[in-house]
Amino acid sequence: MQTNLFDTMTGFVDKAINFFKDETVFSISLILAIISCFFVKPNANYFNYINWDTIILLLIIMIIVEVLKNLAIFEILVRKLLNMTKNTRGLVFVLVFTCFFSSIFITNDVSLIIFVPFSILALKRIDRWDLMVFSVSLQTIAANVGCMILPIGAPHNIVMYTLSNISFTSFFSVLLPYIILSVIFLLILMFFVPKDNIKLPDFVNVSFNRNNFFKRVFLGVDYYLLLTFIALFVLIGNLENISFLNSLFRHWIVGNEVICGVVSSQIISNVPSAMLLSGFSANYEAIVVGINIGGFGTLIASMANLISFKILVREYGEFKIRYFIIFTVLNLVLLIILLGYYFLTI
Repeated sequence: MQTNLFDTMTGFVDKAINFFKDETVFSISLILAIISCFFVKPNANYFNYINWDTIILLLIIMIIVEVLKNLAIFEILVRKLLNMTKNTRGLVFVLVFTCFFSSIFITNDVSLIIFVPFSILALKRIDRWDLMVFSVSLQTIAANVGCMILPIGAPHNIVMYTLSNISFTSFFSVLLPYIILSVIFLLILMFFVPKDNIKLPDFVNVSFNRNNFFKRVFLGVDYYLLLTFIALFVLIGNLENISFLNSLFRHWIVGNEVICGVVSSQIISNVPSAMLLSGFSANYEAIVVGINIGGFGTLIASMANLISFKILVREYGEFKIRYFIIFTVLNLVLLIILLGYYFLTI
């Protein structure tokens, strides 16, 4: 009896640990939200903390993306682009800028989920393992750049767009200089890719699977991301109602939104940073700049960064250290460039 109980508890602990590893951001957000509830009045209206416009918009976008993905539209488009490439530099260019353009409409996270595995497969088929780490690093940067163009390009921008009511035009114009600098940075890095002739393998025909279509669509939605947002809304709402923390955060954040956005993103990623900063400052344009350029830097700075890392390491664990070093160096160089522009223009 005791052995069975011990085995049951051990199995439960193992499942909890694995869940925490798979859904780290959600787990931490939920724990912090629960802890914060002990520091406010029990009758606080947590339901009103949640910005349901953000939750609903994000859900709709994810459903649309899943529909398009299951229709194989993205895969068909990318294959047509790949068939136009004649050398390794051209191939990497297509792979990288596919992430850039697709992230404008389907978010940076989804863009990388779809196209990083495809890039790994393409490079594997032509036996160019040496380009894999560099290519995936550039894809991740490109996705984080492309998502700046429209407010629907990333979860942190969806949050800011729904909270602030910034117009599409204003949103784009405030980030345009950083987008241009980042694209130039990516184009310069392209010259480090060798220009060797390649011949792409024949791919099997893309087929549309009609079986359980809607089931696959709704099962593909990242519901834990939605729950993460809800937990973060509760956490930020509670922090705003703790007078000591409220005054402390306002003192730090107000007037320093860009720097706070960059620094906090390196520690807790830019989605929680967007929600945290917007709860204490109304200078939304500065927050938008801070959390977007703050997505470059550490692996934690953006969920997209972690997604690429997890996809590559799951396939090829031997690239783990190499990817971490190359990715971090490239991101820090770009972050320094963007921060340098910011300080020169303030």
